[in-house]
Amino acid sequence: MDIKDTARPLDGAGVSAFLRSLPARPLLLGLGEARHFVGELGEVRNEIFRHLVEHEGFRSFAIESDCLMGLVVDDYVTTGAGTLDDVMERGFSHGFGAFPANRDLVRWMRAYNEEHDEKLRFFGFDGPVEYWAASPRRPLTALHALLDGPLPCTPEALDTLLGPDERWSNEATAMDPSQSIGRSADAERLRLVADDLVALLGTQTPGLSPHDRERADLYARTAVGLLRYHHGMADASPERWGRLSALRDAMMAANLRAVAGHGPALVFAHNLHLQRHPSTMAFGERTLRWWGAGALAAAHLGDRYAHLASALGTVGDDVPPPDTVEGILSALPFERCLVDARHLATVAAVAGASPRVSSDHAYFPLDPAHLGLIDGIVFLGGAADVASWP
Repeated sequence: MDIKDTARPLDGAGVSAFLRSLPARPLLLGLGEARHFVGELGEVRNEIFRHLVEHEGFRSFAIESDCLMGLVVDDYVTTGAGTLDDVMERGFSHGFGAFPANRDLVRWMRAYNEEHDEKLRFFGFDGPVEYWAASPRRPLTALHALLDGPLPCTPEALDTLLGPDERWSNEATAMDPSQSIGRSADAERLRLVADDLVALLGTQTPGLSPHDRERADLYARTAVGLLRYHHGMADASPERWGRLSALRDAMMAANLRAVAGHGPALVFAHNLHLQRHPSTMAFGERTLRWWGAGALAAAHLGDRYAHLASALGTVGDDVPPPDTVEGILSALPFERCLVDARHLATVAAVAGASPRVSSDHAYFPLDPAHLGLIDGIVFLGGAADVASWP
């Protein structure tokens, strides 16, 4: 069979046909980015999500952005709280609020909810981390406030243990573990407090409203995850960054499992976070290797998790060689298409395809060896609207 026979135009009919080809209807459909800030991919993502909402019963959208900041966006799309400008500034991490496609998506979700009783939900599913991490103050104090006594400490004692936020959010800890507070006496005490609060939440869940229960669970996951991450930031061993990458994706996966509880959701993040095979990334002279959030979520959800990887053809002046996966896809008669990845794996093997080496260092090419673990590929023949990290 020729690869053209399993490539579909990237439209609503093609998306629905792809869903019907899966062994089970996914609770989480991951759409992976080959690189961040590709305008055309953001537009395609929005088109796919609108179709999934209007024709396939999807009700949630999750993005690789701070899970706590995402509450601002969710409040806006569900209740209209705030203004769009404010939401885009305060509701996203990693500079994603400046991405025009995200603004268009939030605007559309709010307009949809104004006309429908069954509301769409918006979730950030990343932890409050970058190469460093935020203070655990917000999730710890918010969780503490939602619970009844006997509590493991008073609000004043909790505030004293936390101290100034600046000692947690010190960006210098990214490269200098000796500056991390993560293994101090206060931090170790806070890990015990967080564990006690999570245990207490487990005894009081029935007494919370559905809204408070959802928030409390989020605060609990985030507080514990942040304290683990800060502990890892203080690690001076050579394995430090591999462990931190794994901890971050474990936080993401826990959030994704919670998102899955709200029904079918489209998840948008880098392919590194959504793929089923181990993630690898060059970091100085080392190569980091860890299991991403998609792999971890798939271990729990099985066939109820599906992954659509994206791939780009020509990016600026960078044209893929014909013996790469992107080169094979560039020969298709569609500028935008959706491809059966497992069939493409056979085609690539017969062609002896090799991984692309891109001059765009922000682009992560598809590896022919991993195509069999991907459900489908969203391919864009070219991308002119490509921005660097803000």
